[in-house]
Amino acid sequence: MIANLDFNINEIFYSIQGEGTRAGLPCVFVRLQGCLLRCAWCDTPYALERKQIETMMTGQEIFDEVKKYNCNFVMFTGGEPLEQENIFPLITYFCDNGYDVVIETNGQADISKVDSKATKILDLKCPVSKMHKKNNYNNLEYLNKNDEVKFVVGSKIDFDFAEELTQKYNLEEKVDTILISPVFDSIDLIELSEWVKNSKHRFRMQFQLHKYIWEPNKRGV
Repeated sequence: MIANLDFNINEIFYSIQGEGTRAGLPCVFVRLQGCLLRCAWCDTPYALERKQIETMMTGQEIFDEVKKYNCNFVMFTGGEPLEQENIFPLITYFCDNGYDVVIETNGQADISKVDSKATKILDLKCPVSKMHKKNNYNNLEYLNKNDEVKFVVGSKIDFDFAEELTQKYNLEEKVDTILISPVFDSIDLIELSEWVKNSKHRFRMQFQLHKYIWEPNKRGV
């Protein structure tokens, strides 16, 4: 079945998960090409252009490539992985074959067809991204407790926005983990930690661990 599914793949690589509750674990990353959004702080601009053909692969070829690493944790990222319609049966295939599957998604793409066995990390955009008006709040109805909501914060305005959405949409009732992630190298981390400490919400501050291990703009890590 998956041998008949085609994908535009930017890169597949084996590294350390840098974000979320699985930070620090070995992980195989499958980065799909193309994204509708243009976040001001995007750190993967090379994967944005939707008309740019990188490497066309079938679902079977992707599965076979991931298997080479002998790691059962796989993350689909981008770009925006959910913009490629064939991704949904591929996610299910990985889930059914014993993989811990996580999808990093931009808050705009529809998550309703993602297999419930997979974990979604939903990135709700804040004002500094300049894409916050693109948030698809219908997606919040399809979150499970094991999913994670992420806010990338570049200012106090962004943090206040995260608090506002958390309150408005009862996010703490929908998911167990709400991540506050600083825009890399552009916000005072001590100040951000104080905001998190003093918030009435159950936020979890995180870093992009891979950017502290390797050079921040290095690809394939």
